[in-house]
Amino acid sequence: MHKTTTLLLSLFFITLLGCDQKKTTQTPTEATKETSDKIKVLNVATFHFGYTSDANKVDFDEDDRKIQEEIRTLSKMLAEFKPTIICIENHPQYDAEINRVYQEYLKDPSQLNTNYGERSMVAFDVARLNNLAQLYGIDSYMDYNYLIGEQIVNTIDSTTYRDYMNNPFKDSPELAELDKNFENLTLLEKLRFYNHPKVLDFNININADNLLYVGTQDGFEGADEATKFYQRNLRIYSNLNRIPMTKDDRVFILMGAAHASFLRELLERSPKFEMVNTLDYLK
Repeated sequence: MHKTTTLLLSLFFITLLGCDQKKTTQTPTEATKETSDKIKVLNVATFHFGYTSDANKVDFDEDDRKIQEEIRTLSKMLAEFKPTIICIENHPQYDAEINRVYQEYLKDPSQLNTNYGERSMVAFDVARLNNLAQLYGIDSYMDYNYLIGEQIVNTIDSTTYRDYMNNPFKDSPELAELDKNFENLTLLEKLRFYNHPKVLDFNININADNLLYVGTQDGFEGADEATKFYQRNLRIYSNLNRIPMTKDDRVFILMGAAHASFLRELLERSPKFEMVNTLDYLK
């Protein structure tokens, strides 16, 4: 009896391994086409167009005619997802305000609205192309000190912290080269870079996890600051879940790269949502 049970268990695990191998060989496009009852989500990481208080900024002239043409092209690509719900990096309490601006934009969409950065330049146009009446803010702002590692005597592991800060892409030479020449990339190339899986991992590391190597002798200064950033993103995810949805909805999320990176982690494990491959919509 014991031998029979062992044999059956062995066959079961072999079958599981076979299934896993099939999953790992699946192409991104095939993964995107998977069918389930879960709500489909297109989660796009971006830098902020125009002014931002973020520490990491990208030089971006939102009034440049060539850039605006690139934005129009980008919006058409993202609109192919055919979202029924669009979520942006805006606090929910300001939904009425930004939706009033969106309604004004619909009266004359020939001129991009640059006042809200990517929220109005991209999200407005994707919403317009899909005949949507409104957008949803899901942000939840919380301040945290991302510079704590530079401000205290670090006695936990300053070597790992400093090595990563100085060379985060040392194991990915191709990404390191793209990062080095980032300013010379087209808008589409920049967003492909931002949505590369390893760059999404980088955003979690640089904003939170690398702080876990930071602290004084008996302190947890780095961990405490990282906790605040995790908390902010968990709140953002909770705000997403406040929006009434059905399995027939399709959700387009446009957020700063750090938030999109955290959302990716939560969405991948969600019993409610199924992410499509973002890079399929940035070709």
